[in-house]
Amino acid sequence: MTDANQTPITNGPGAAAILAASAGCFALGVLALAGDASPPIAAMLKVWKPTGPLSGVTDVAILLWLVIWFALNRLWKQRTVNMATINLASVALFVVGILLTFPPFMDLLQGK
Repeated sequence: MTDANQTPITNGPGAAAILAASAGCFALGVLALAGDASPPIAAMLKVWKPTGPLSGVTDVAILLWLVIWFALNRLWKQRTVNMATINLASVALFVVGILLTFPPFMDLLQGK
């Protein structure tokens, strides 16, 4: 039995959270690599001197995660999206983000 007044449940907000989290992981990896590879970028990312560029890397990655989450949530609030596509993209972004924070992989990309 279905209720005519019942609103359909959408998965957009959940998908937005999943994709934004993996995009934040990817941003962390890209920023970590950029901070390690480029002294000018490392200097720009140095928010708190004792931690070096890592402070800016995490600050910017968190900010990007929150902005992406907010934007996707607004876009997908009333939508049902293909979770298979979202999950595949999320896993790919997460894996690449983790690889980019792994020192031997970072050194390989930088030719060290």
